Amino acid sequence: MKAFLVFLGVATLGAVVAVFVLLRSPAGGNGDKEPVASVSITAASASPAARKSVLLDAEGAVIEEFSGDCTHSGYPYLCRYVSKQLVAEDPQLLTRDGLTIQTTIDQRLQRTAQQAVDAYVHRDDPQVATQVVIVPGEGVVKAMVTSRDPADGPGLQQGTTAMPYALAAALAAGWRYDDGFFVGEAYRPQRFSAFKDCAGRSVADPSHSIHNRKKVGARFVTLRSGTQDAVNTFFMQLQEKVGLCETIQMAQRLGLRSADGKPLQEFETFPLGIAKADPVSVANSYASLAARGRFCEPRVITEIQDGSGAVRAFPAHCEQVLDPAVADAVTSVLKDVLAKSTLKGIGREAAGMPGHGDIFRTAWFAGYTPGLASAVSLGDSRDPLRHPLVDVTIGGRRYSRVDGTSVPGLIWKKAMTEALRGTQETRFVPPDAERFGGCRDACPPPAPRRR
Repeated sequence: MKAFLVFLGVATLGAVVAVFVLLRSPAGGNGDKEPVASVSITAASASPAARKSVLLDAEGAVIEEFSGDCTHSGYPYLCRYVSKQLVAEDPQLLTRDGLTIQTTIDQRLQRTAQQAVDAYVHRDDPQVATQVVIVPGEGVVKAMVTSRDPADGPGLQQGTTAMPYALAAALAAGWRYDDGFFVGEAYRPQRFSAFKDCAGRSVADPSHSIHNRKKVGARFVTLRSGTQDAVNTFFMQLQEKVGLCETIQMAQRLGLRSADGKPLQEFETFPLGIAKADPVSVANSYASLAARGRFCEPRVITEIQDGSGAVRAFPAHCEQVLDPAVADAVTSVLKDVLAKSTLKGIGREAAGMPGHGDIFRTAWFAGYTPGLASAVSLGDSRDPLRHPLVDVTIGGRRYSRVDGTSVPGLIWKKAMTEALRGTQETRFVPPDAERFGGCRDACPPPAPRRR
């Protein structure tokens, strides 16, 4: 680690040390401004314990001063995330001065992500946009930014970005791309036992109907087309066949976690994204797919050194949680989803899934290349239920409704395009066509013969 050195002058006249802290420009309509260097810190004492704590980036350069109070932080999401990790490691750490906290943050990517958020969501908008960038196969968080400080945290229902977990569970169970079934405009379970949680309890609600966002009539839908069109009724029937518990366990293995730290809610609408998750969790679950089924715990802190020189290391924790061939098969479907969306792609081989919550309460986009994964969330900080993303002005632009490919997707595309600029292109492993191509047991009906 490149140590952060503070030289304390003890000469007769006394020495004042200026530490330039990198702070981003205020969000809101002027995302093209470069961050500015400011804030000089005067050493209050020659005692190492009295030094100010600092956050360092992956290269050992200063990001900003750290006190645990993130109200005035240039990057409040990062600051609060670090604070929570310190408390989890040792609650006493937040009471100490002189900590040198080495992070995984890449300041170029941090600025790139911040500028992308600022370009579409203003600081004074009631909606809050948040983005996280993670390295697949390592769990290393390279950037985490928000349009403004969300006082109650960034956890939002993830909407249809949860559908790939059910897709992965189905492919792992032996389904093929062209397997499917007929679906209508509405779905209602026939019995309470249609869905069972991981404790074996019946959790279906026959009194509740699920509807599709777009009305296109009854039709035969396959794994591939159902994912591409984000068909709610298809995924409800798919989960009924594959299993609610199997879908939830797949999401957990890939890295999905509830924003409040509690177990994921095991309800029938799980594949439609009822779980409240923050972008770290969602980005990391997609990073596991990008890494061909290799999950790594997300890591922001690599090392902490206190004023006495004592060091605590935070090593990586990774494991293979999914058959690489299944992960490749999921990626192939999500490549098509991104390529056929209004976003079109980022000029590199990439995969992604837009997300919209029920009645446009939240909007997401999550996607990845082989070397970089990212998730963007958007929701109203007042209450997404009472303030859906319908007929709203965000970032000075009017939207009749916001879905995953509009604001979140545009943020994701701008940030990922800039983040990958000048880097070597990598490619996904092609899927096993013999194993996943065509259909097996749930094939489309034969086309009627022409007379």
